[in-house]
Amino acid sequence: MVMTQSRMLALGTRAPDFRLPDVVSGNKLSLSDIPPGRGLMVAFICNHCPFVKLILDGLVQYAHDYAPRGIASVAISSNDVGSYPEDSPQAMATLARARHFGFPYLYDATQAVAKSYQAVCTPDLFLFDGERKLFYRGQFDGARPRNGVAVTGGDLRSASDALLQGKTVDQQLPSVGCNIKWLSGNEPGPQ
Repeated sequence: MVMTQSRMLALGTRAPDFRLPDVVSGNKLSLSDIPPGRGLMVAFICNHCPFVKLILDGLVQYAHDYAPRGIASVAISSNDVGSYPEDSPQAMATLARARHFGFPYLYDATQAVAKSYQAVCTPDLFLFDGERKLFYRGQFDGARPRNGVAVTGGDLRSASDALLQGKTVDQQLPSVGCNIKWLSGNEPGPQ
């Protein structure tokens, strides 16, 4: 298990557009299809990563808790499914149904969307405000496989509460996880 830190895209960056298939509905979803609310949380995740597995129930609960408050959520998997078939769209759909995702789970086959968000690890989390400007990017919380820290979603929840209250977030720690499994020759350049 190789740990990779998120690149920490610049705050204020507009959410890059996307048009990707939702593995559950089969419909293509664009950024503009998500109703503008008070915020949008975009999570780059995958099925097999132990870091994602650890926080997945907490992430699903976060989405459930914040949707009524105006923060929508969407998850995207960008892994190379030729090398990691457990991250295939079919397996993604199975996971989304089994874990009762209340949000779309999108498949980024070309990895262009991951690159546009400068996502490099799973999980890699981005919270945008109502104008789709980046408000928070960083860790879900301090829990990591085998570190004994409880999964609370505390960092993302605090950032979301600050967004809803019109405050700022003082500390933004990078997310840590497995690197995105890039297609051969598609690896992002240095930061």
